[in-house]
Amino acid sequence: MLEVEKPADLNDHIGAKMGTSDWVTVSQEMINKFADATGDHQWIHVDIERAKREMPNGSTIAHGFLTLSLLPLLMDGCYRIKQRSRGINYGSNKVRFTAPVPSGSRVRLHLSLKGTEPIEGGIRIFCNAEVEIENQTRPALVAETIMLAYD
Repeated sequence: MLEVEKPADLNDHIGAKMGTSDWVTVSQEMINKFADATGDHQWIHVDIERAKREMPNGSTIAHGFLTLSLLPLLMDGCYRIKQRSRGINYGSNKVRFTAPVPSGSRVRLHLSLKGTEPIEGGIRIFCNAEVEIENQTRPALVAETIMLAYD
């Protein structure tokens, strides 16, 4: 895990790996709750019996946006700015869902620092994020994430 004192200290780590998160299990319960929250109840996510019959791996899969929404949780284990007033999710660029996440899979994040830009009172942070699925060669998600960190 990369730890720095203040936001501007990240400038010394551009191009470096920030960290790898702990594993998180994407359970069927988590998938169902996400379906309820978003209204996306497509059978590939929530119909266990049909997925057993019709899905290539015989399992439901997580929503791509569920995987994306796990980034804040996963990032928490990758880096820390000790002295900051607040951090804000600014968005993502080039988000790709490159492999399905079967229910019950474990995922983790590999995060590297792509660059920073100064903003009033802090910095804009650009990171390369890759969500790995345990025992699979293709990542579930690749994206450039953007955060704001204020002094």
